[in-house]
Amino acid sequence: MQIDVFNGDADGICALLQLRLAEPCESKLVTSFKRDIKLLTKVDAKAGDKLTVLDISLQKNHQDLIRILEQGAEVVYVDQHLAGDIPPHPKLTTLIDTDANTCTSLLVNQHLKGQFCQWAVVAAFGDNMTDSAIQAADCLFLNDPKVELLKTLGICINYNGYGSCLEDLHFEPDALYRELLPYESPFDFIDDNAAIYQQLVAGYEDDMAKALAIKADYLNDTVGVYMLPDIIWARRVSGVFGNELANRQPNRAHAIASYNNHGGYQISVRAPLNNKMGADELCASFPSGGGRKGAAGINHLEKEDMSRFIQLFEEKYR
Repeated sequence: MQIDVFNGDADGICALLQLRLAEPCESKLVTSFKRDIKLLTKVDAKAGDKLTVLDISLQKNHQDLIRILEQGAEVVYVDQHLAGDIPPHPKLTTLIDTDANTCTSLLVNQHLKGQFCQWAVVAAFGDNMTDSAIQAADCLFLNDPKVELLKTLGICINYNGYGSCLEDLHFEPDALYRELLPYESPFDFIDDNAAIYQQLVAGYEDDMAKALAIKADYLNDTVGVYMLPDIIWARRVSGVFGNELANRQPNRAHAIASYNNHGGYQISVRAPLNNKMGADELCASFPSGGGRKGAAGINHLEKEDMSRFIQLFEEKYR
């Protein structure tokens, strides 16, 4: 059995789209909202099974990866997050690159030699890697309005992945993936499936307008911390709001705090765009934290730990 395990954001979805467009097959989908990253806990594999794992930290899934390999499954693992110790195993193939300017979909695009590059561009825009997205799009010879369409789609797919539970999302990631899969070109999806595209765009624009009205709780020249209200739209917008702030103030690091279902905060951190370093290390210093160099997060931060987080956040980007 083929089992596809992927992050529910734009990068995870678009990485799998490229692979399944190149190699169509029936597979079991294992995914969730963006912050639910210990996805291998949900996999019970057996000898002969083949797993493709995309855009989730190997470090956070290490023990379950070993379990799955010992159960006899073959695993292909593609990611850009902190990996920790990669277990040496004949049934494990990895393509891992933690460079701050790449993402899983761009790694898949390289592997496929640009076969479905438009979807990789969508993912890179979704991950707020604008320069990398534009560079990848150069070989497509698209005009500016078409590039802008890919950017909007990427941002909106990424936006859809955020929340503290699946019920917060407009579309569950596996359902959205299935809606996208029939289309080799994102432009065909936008034209043929306009209702879903427009729902994503309208949701993003409405939630972002509310977020941009929020004033920072802590702000100086190097860092900004924003506390969002305990409401569904705020949980949905937490990641893309951080991206928007980073784009507006590329020399400042930003942290977005929203309430989670466990009585604490969910934190999204964006390193300065002009210095995309350290977000992963900062967040990994907390038990439920992790991510990439330029963008990372903490799934659960106790309320009493917020002042310590702000102190460490400011020290990191001073």
